[in-house]
Amino acid sequence: MDQLACPNGLYVDDDQTVYIAEWSNHRIVEWKSGATSGQVIAGGNGQGNRTDQLSNPTDVIVNSENDAIYICDYGNKRVMRWPRQNGTNGEVIISDVACWGLAIDSNGYIYVSDINKHEVKRWISGNTNGTLVAGGNGPGNRFNQLNFPYYIFVDQEHSLYVSDGNNHRIMKWPKGAKEGILVAGGQGKGDSLGQFSNPRGVVVNQLGTIYAADCSNYRIMRWPKGAAQGAVILGGNGQGPQANQFNAPLGLSFDRQGSLYVVDYGNHRVQKFNI
Repeated sequence: MDQLACPNGLYVDDDQTVYIAEWSNHRIVEWKSGATSGQVIAGGNGQGNRTDQLSNPTDVIVNSENDAIYICDYGNKRVMRWPRQNGTNGEVIISDVACWGLAIDSNGYIYVSDINKHEVKRWISGNTNGTLVAGGNGPGNRFNQLNFPYYIFVDQEHSLYVSDGNNHRIMKWPKGAKEGILVAGGQGKGDSLGQFSNPRGVVVNQLGTIYAADCSNYRIMRWPKGAAQGAVILGGNGQGPQANQFNAPLGLSFDRQGSLYVVDYGNHRVQKFNI
């Protein structure tokens, strides 16, 4: 319980408790602030498709309104809802979705990225189909398309930000838009300050500044709103295990104090940075 195995997405709640989706351990673990070990709060019963099991989970979010966690159970192509406290089983709320990223808005609506259909849908409780909010026009690099949308973020205006992995860009889809707006990258795969190489986690602050995990460049980038290029704020020192290095950074999350948490997939760790 003091180890991780190939962590992917994470969520940090108001009291700095960290929730981590562990790909290889098929579980969600909760680490209290300052703890030296975590505890399993979902899955952890081996890889499988029972309601008490997970298979290669990729992301997790918390809805404090109903005290539930939502999980991208990627290997089972489903989204599950588990009680945050003492839950031994989950409930399947969305089926047949190649989910990778999750987000929740101020209304409690759930957003799910589908890397097979290259789209993001918004799901309202009780709705069996979901509403298309980004992509859905096949894989491609037009502004109404996505190509492997991984992690997602929803701001206070319900605009959706998508790490468009194979297009090496971050797209913003305002609420109700039929196509997205390029807000970072999109200049081909590379390691210049205007480029990404397989971006993953994305979070946006209230000023519209974008923070993105530039996975294959082993760095975290910050892009001010409207900027043509970003700045390297963490990593960028090659692949490695040192405190200033990453080995495939994936999920990102801020806490209320403004600290940034980074899932370091290949180093099997989560790091916290005061930036």
